[in-house]
Amino acid sequence: MKKIVLLFLLIAISCKPAKKELNAQEIIDKTMISSGADKVKNSKIGFKFRDVDYAAVRKNGNFELFRFTNNSDNKTVEDVLSNNGFKRFVDGKLVKTNDSIANVIANAVNSVHYFSVLPFGLNDKAVHKKLLASSKIKGKDYHKIEVTFSKDGGGEDFEDVFIYWIGKEDFLIDYLAYSYHTNGGGKRFRALKKESIKNGIRFVDFENYKPLHKEISLFDIDKAFEKNELKKVSEIILENIEVKLLK
Repeated sequence: MKKIVLLFLLIAISCKPAKKELNAQEIIDKTMISSGADKVKNSKIGFKFRDVDYAAVRKNGNFELFRFTNNSDNKTVEDVLSNNGFKRFVDGKLVKTNDSIANVIANAVNSVHYFSVLPFGLNDKAVHKKLLASSKIKGKDYHKIEVTFSKDGGGEDFEDVFIYWIGKEDFLIDYLAYSYHTNGGGKRFRALKKESIKNGIRFVDFENYKPLHKEISLFDIDKAFEKNELKKVSEIILENIEVKLLK
């Protein structure tokens, strides 16, 4: 009788369909939901980063990204990047900005906002996602996804390459890395420092590292992190986060 029961169990197990492997797009879609990033598309978000105030309004595909600073005359400078391009206001008055300078400022504003609400933005048309071999960091299993960008719509830094480590169980980004070409180029690896949830949206503070050796590949930078072959260079910390969800 025991042999018969065991035989039935073996047959049942063998007939059980194999667990479907997720592709890169499916993993990112799950990450969007798990982190609440799907809520970002209709929201007002404000925060402080490195003593500078930022704000963003996103509504049905339209967006306005703000940065507020003071110039040498202690006048308020408001940089605004939107669907209509870049504008700078000083004490509320629009000022003309040289195109090359405007591009640099707009790129800086966009970069801070882009990182602040990841993974929001990873389903943009210019984004290309590729599933890499799975990874384990500090005993936790991760999906590992490479992200590249089209020249058309990929922004000034479309040649940059990103890698995201997404938990296989919780579908949250704990680590990310990227290679860049500006200022001589280089690589960075960011590790989760702290997370906070505001109105259902996950915001993450990171510790920022660079490789001790140029020979360390972007695709092996997680292994280098485990071997203490990276040097901490800064922290990415968002303060005074406020979120209002729009209907």
